[in-house]
Amino acid sequence: MLQQTQVKTVIPYFKKFIHKFPTLEALSKCKEKEILKLWEGLGYYRRARNLLATAKILVKKNNSRLPESIDKIKELPGIGDYTANALLGFVHDQPTIAIDGNVKRIFCRILKKDEKKINFKDFVSVNKKNLFNTNRNSDLVEALMEFGALVCKPREPACNKCSLKKNCKYFNSPKQINYKKKKIIEKISYDVFCYLNNKKQIALTKKNNLGFLKKFNLPEMKKKNKENKKKNWNFLNNYKNSISNKKLNINIYYKFSNTIPHNFYWHSIKSNKEFIPSFTKKILKQISTLF
Repeated sequence: MLQQTQVKTVIPYFKKFIHKFPTLEALSKCKEKEILKLWEGLGYYRRARNLLATAKILVKKNNSRLPESIDKIKELPGIGDYTANALLGFVHDQPTIAIDGNVKRIFCRILKKDEKKINFKDFVSVNKKNLFNTNRNSDLVEALMEFGALVCKPREPACNKCSLKKNCKYFNSPKQINYKKKKIIEKISYDVFCYLNNKKQIALTKKNNLGFLKKFNLPEMKKKNKENKKKNWNFLNNYKNSISNKKLNINIYYKFSNTIPHNFYWHSIKSNKEFIPSFTKKILKQISTLF
């Protein structure tokens, strides 16, 4: 849940999720629509699908236990190096480090080296004896994550209260380096075309392949260009939306029609029975002003 999502946003979702699925077995028995409904608003819905698929595999094939080798863990849906190492440490208390941006920044500052000049896998392997001189490997994995997020922050790090400052070349350097990477924001304009009928329904489809929110319910969307034909369409309004590193500028058009394209279906504007992602809900809110 924390992937690309802030802790304060995740907490209420996490509490509801754990209450609904207190065990791996309970999660493995749920339907995809059920887990997506609980995930609604978090975005990156592939995470939810991978989580459900992994739960089913572990319960069915591994007696509800997580494998103890990193290669086996990485065979599970949606799990790469970072998550696999985190799980090895948290679940099996193995000597490992989950390398993310926060952890990389800690080592870069201590060594006063550019991130591009450090091979972190080799660095951890070579320094195993010094790094894992503890019987609390699980705590070490989490401590490094939290230390990078709360003390060795990207901007304005709390160097004065840092327990590592005596050995930190960044702190003891007259020219401190800013290791914060500039986030590249992609700006995209879309035209959204909404088919409506007199029953207060909108035509939605799961066939739009936009790179984000694919396979989910969306009105007809097209990247804005000169070829988008707006004849017989009424302009409703414009609104902005952000998804990860994308800033979307969206123009909403609508028309009332009894016929809709293939692969579309009618959905009640007021219905809350099935999963509709937050992105589409914002469009529905705009459309509801017409009725």
